[in-house]
Amino acid sequence: MDTVSFFLVFLAIVLVGAALYLGAGIVKGRSIGAGLEQPVPNLPAVLLPEDAKPSDVDSLRFALGLRGYRMDQVDQVLDELRDQLKAKDREIERLGALVEPRLEDGETGRTRQ
Repeated sequence: MDTVSFFLVFLAIVLVGAALYLGAGIVKGRSIGAGLEQPVPNLPAVLLPEDAKPSDVDSLRFALGLRGYRMDQVDQVLDELRDQLKAKDREIERLGALVEPRLEDGETGRTRQ
């Protein structure tokens, strides 16, 4: 078999394979590039409550998709958010503890005029 005949047989096999591959995709109802469309918004939005607590961040779950964010980066940001919420809550408790003794002593916190 000479080189031209070998190339024509190879080309015919590739074309038949491509036709079968595309035909199988069309029969199943999929087109080329299926799965790369925008995701269908059939899931509820993932939202934090207005007065989010660290436990709310821990309980967040996101849907998996073909194209999405890197999970390790999302986890890192959520961990940082949880830690910031904890620090904020501790600071509020600390400041509240400083104000409560003054209120018990009869101080209202208002300036006298």
